[in-house]
Amino acid sequence: MSPFFSNKRLIVLLVCMIILVALIGYSISDRRALSWPEQIVTDTVGSVQSAFSRPAHFVAGFFENANDMRNLYEENQVLKSHLDEYASLQVELSQLRRRNEELEGAIGLLDDPDLMDYTVRSALVIHRSPDRWNEQVGINKGAQDGIEENMAVITSGGLIGKIAQVSQFSSSIQLLSDQDVTNRISAMVLADETIDGFIEGIDHESGYLQFTMIDINVELETGQTVATSGKGGVFPQNLVIGEIVDYEYDEFGLTQTAYVEPSANFYHLDYVMVVERSAPTIEDEINPDVEDED
Repeated sequence: MSPFFSNKRLIVLLVCMIILVALIGYSISDRRALSWPEQIVTDTVGSVQSAFSRPAHFVAGFFENANDMRNLYEENQVLKSHLDEYASLQVELSQLRRRNEELEGAIGLLDDPDLMDYTVRSALVIHRSPDRWNEQVGINKGAQDGIEENMAVITSGGLIGKIAQVSQFSSSIQLLSDQDVTNRISAMVLADETIDGFIEGIDHESGYLQFTMIDINVELETGQTVATSGKGGVFPQNLVIGEIVDYEYDEFGLTQTAYVEPSANFYHLDYVMVVERSAPTIEDEINPDVEDED
């Protein structure tokens, strides 16, 4: 056998090594364009990576969006709770402001010279029935505190009613807005001439107090102040009730009826003051029924 053919394997190996070295040298040389084998390999690898990366990115994005939605929901719940707390704080602040104004007004009433001769006792409203909203409210003071029937009850705004029932430790107030026929308060218009009448409940159509039995000959004006006259010997004189907003003649043309907007707020009653009546007057002894028209 020829030596050439016996060394054929060695020659092939040597040629392969030369080609390999040439390829390595060519690949590491400073060039911009890729060779066609490199292009084939790069494109093949890129296609495989793109095929796998898209589903992977989709799955990763789905879980990321779900996590963002959960975080957004939790943040929304926290914000809602903060809004609820803010709303409750606003309501509480409004109530505290209103009560503070009532208490400041009550302190100012204690310096009223018309009340100097009367004992004024403060009380807290403890109950109010929805079906008798315009008729009665309950307070936390009773006979043990010196409360008696027919005592006047006021707020910082003005007169709201009188004591109707008394227990040992609580009482009920009959409001001026009660339509009971026995609910009559002697009143007058604060004007140059004497204009007397009676507050007799509320007019349901207008929502104003009814100031009745006014002399047909007197001249009324809107905006005039109506207050207690004190002629019944029970209430102090000049306790403000409200202002005249309208008036008309009765159906027989004998008297006038005025409609009075209360100066006190009957819908928000938290603190009230009970005015103790004075000692019986000579008029009371002559006519004991005078208290029915206080």
